[in-house]
Amino acid sequence: MHKILSSALLFLALTMTYSSAFSHAGEDHEHEHEHDESTANTQQLESGNGWRVVRSVEMGNSGKFVHMVLVDHNVYTDKTVYSAAINRLCRSEDEFCRIRFWSQERFIPEKASLTVEQNKQLKAEYVVNKVAGIHQLRWSCSVDPNKTHCF
Repeated sequence: MHKILSSALLFLALTMTYSSAFSHAGEDHEHEHEHDESTANTQQLESGNGWRVVRSVEMGNSGKFVHMVLVDHNVYTDKTVYSAAINRLCRSEDEFCRIRFWSQERFIPEKASLTVEQNKQLKAEYVVNKVAGIHQLRWSCSVDPNKTHCF
């Protein structure tokens, strides 16, 4: 009797879990269509081993974008992770490319400008602007403690 009861309860639990997981599959939810303009233009955001683009935000109406990248917190001191992201994201953008890196997603801004706290949590910033003659990679002192080239 106990075996039948426990089997029936297990069957019920599995059935309820299955039906609740797929109950919204055909529904059209309004929040699924609320996208940031910049991410709506990108079908799939880039990612790699230890990093992923959270969003790309246009700088004003310039047509130039800042890639906001999340680096896994457990590898944020590994500079090869940053290099991989830079090589992937800037390979086709030889005139202008700007990437900002954080290790905690909650500090990644929705727009190009940063708050004081977001700036404090920034781990690295890479900028290439051939017109202005800029090509630099700056590190947070928590990533590279060398005071001559960290912020």
